[in-house]
Amino acid sequence: MLDLILSTTTVPRTVEWSPIVGLVMVLCNIGAIALGKATMSNPGVGPALPNPKMFGGMGWPALLATTSFGHILGFGAIIGLANIGVL
Repeated sequence: MLDLILSTTTVPRTVEWSPIVGLVMVLCNIGAIALGKATMSNPGVGPALPNPKMFGGMGWPALLATTSFGHILGFGAIIGLANIGVL
């Protein structure tokens, strides 16, 4: 029974890493950082980054939150673009 279930499932196409895939992830992370910086009420709360001017005064918690969100967006963008044949 398990063989029947496993043989009928389809596996989505996965993309091998390329510079374009990396660029999509970087752009999603930059977008998430910009969105987080614009919408967070206190992004500078918590331990400061080594060069705070580079990230607009964001602290470690805000940077980790925005880049985590950026990776989720990037994952979705890469899978979506691969499924429609762009990547």
